[in-house]
Amino acid sequence: MSEFLLYFETGLRHVLDINGYDHLLFITMLTVPYTFKDWKNILALITLFTVGHTISLILSVYGVIKVNPSMIEFLIPVTILIAAIYNIIKLGKKSSKNNSISAIAITALFFGIIHGLGFSNYFKLILDKNTKDKMLPLLEFALGIETAQLIIVLMVLIIGYVLIEFFRLGKRDWVLITSAFVAGVVVPMIIGSEIW
Repeated sequence: MSEFLLYFETGLRHVLDINGYDHLLFITMLTVPYTFKDWKNILALITLFTVGHTISLILSVYGVIKVNPSMIEFLIPVTILIAAIYNIIKLGKKSSKNNSISAIAITALFFGIIHGLGFSNYFKLILDKNTKDKMLPLLEFALGIETAQLIIVLMVLIIGYVLIEFFRLGKRDWVLITSAFVAGVVVPMIIGSEIW
């Protein structure tokens, strides 16, 4: 049980670490267009993101793919910027919810793969070298990540609800302000990337 808690807590803390706010920003961008009544869509997106995340961790830990840390550190803020821009563009368009959620679901899965590669080197460092079965710690770590993401989702939904219902901020304004703020945070990360 203590080993489960070790990997679970590591996943939980890694996402909720304020110094590693890129994960928080991406989950915020996935969540901000939705409200509590859309909980099924949000849960699907977050779970798909975690699945992508876990797939890339598995592939990296088992040596199927090699990670270029500089490229991944560049791509992570790019995915956040794309999500923020998508939210802003989507505000001006009326589209079918089914088409919209399908495109976002595929994107969440793919971006989860990229974000998971960002965790892969870190996970290899914390993985016990004597562990023969790497899959169980990976799944425990993924469960911690999923739990942390659900905490972030809940926080974003509560903040949005309070601002919209009690402070009468329009939902459109909430999405626009949050997405523009996040875009403003990640653009310097992209510009300052080692890849240049």
